Amino acid sequence: MRKDFDFRSILRNNAVTIMFVLLCIICLSYSGQTVPYVMYELFGRLSRNAFIVLALILPIVAGMGINFAITIGAMAAQIAALWVVEWGIGGLGGFGVAAFMTVPIAAFFGYLIGNLLNRMKGQEMIGGLILGYFANGLYQLLFLFIFGNLIPLKAPGLVIKGSTGVANTIDLSTERGFKYALDGLWKVPFGTGLYITCGAVAVVAVVMLLLKKMSKKKAIITVGIAAASCLLYQIPFVASLFSMVQVPMVTFMVVGLLCLFNVGLMNTRLGQQFRAVGQNRTVANASGINVDRTRLIAIMISTVLAGWGQLIFVQNMGSFQTYGAHEQVGLYAGAAILVGGASIRKANNAQALLGCILFHLLFIVAPSAGKNLFGDAAIGEYFRVFISYGVIALALVMHAWRGVQKKKKAKAESQ
Repeated sequence: MRKDFDFRSILRNNAVTIMFVLLCIICLSYSGQTVPYVMYELFGRLSRNAFIVLALILPIVAGMGINFAITIGAMAAQIAALWVVEWGIGGLGGFGVAAFMTVPIAAFFGYLIGNLLNRMKGQEMIGGLILGYFANGLYQLLFLFIFGNLIPLKAPGLVIKGSTGVANTIDLSTERGFKYALDGLWKVPFGTGLYITCGAVAVVAVVMLLLKKMSKKKAIITVGIAAASCLLYQIPFVASLFSMVQVPMVTFMVVGLLCLFNVGLMNTRLGQQFRAVGQNRTVANASGINVDRTRLIAIMISTVLAGWGQLIFVQNMGSFQTYGAHEQVGLYAGAAILVGGASIRKANNAQALLGCILFHLLFIVAPSAGKNLFGDAAIGEYFRVFISYGVIALALVMHAWRGVQKKKKAKAESQ
């Protein structure tokens, strides 16, 4: 009886993830695409999307749900990118300047967002979503009327020809841009990247064991997994699956640093406050925690990280649509983290990365599968957009259902 209960509990808690795994397998089998090509596309998408999905974790832990207002962080990044192109600071230096400029802009926006969300506790997600739409109107005004009109822009191609306002597309592939500023620093074949990563993980595990920061059992398991991964790659069939993949090491290192930042922050006093506020605001307040300030910090950090994530995205793409590149950021990132098994109350690095893999894998194979099954690739496009909204809706329904079940259980125990 106990095992049956555990199985049903695991199935219920991971229903979205299991559904996506099945959908990915079905769509991959009908897509007609080779696995090496799918892996090539998947790693490209992971390098440009993983960072911004990880930016959602802190507000979730702090009990604010999915921060759909990361759209505003993406706007801050695009404002910084515009000025970098205007000033003609290209390459890695331009990317660094844009990242530096994004911090005060996104932090200021995050401060405003956090103060507003503190006044609508319990409705943070819908508030963040509507706030993103409102901010988009101001963004359009800024780029259509103020930039290029009240504030002149002199860089070639930045202003709409014969009109005012910023051009529809900002090209980062010119000498004034920063296309592949991170991705192009150090690219290696998948096998080389695997060996480097596994070696680094093994060294860190040994050092932590010597410093008594990790148990012997955990260190042995970590080194064993790293060694097994390298041995598995020696199988020709496995190696052939990743034959087309080129890994942008610096970009994935930055993603890894964000994972370490999230873990490290959770072990600090501030991280404990995030957890306490997320679990119960009333108890946290009674414990002397400034609830509003803690929530505000979570949103500000998330907004800044979202801005950096958008910069990583646009440097990978080499250009961005001035008036539309930011619009779906919150939706897709939110759907991705939910696909990985996170909820609107709990999330971690593993769930964010797994969700990013599954969500974007479906995005790769769904159009081809739709074309082969129904003769129209647009069906696959519609399907994956439907899934994006459906996953969020399902997560909200499941959260509400669990809340009702907890209340029923508490009521039954009190009687």
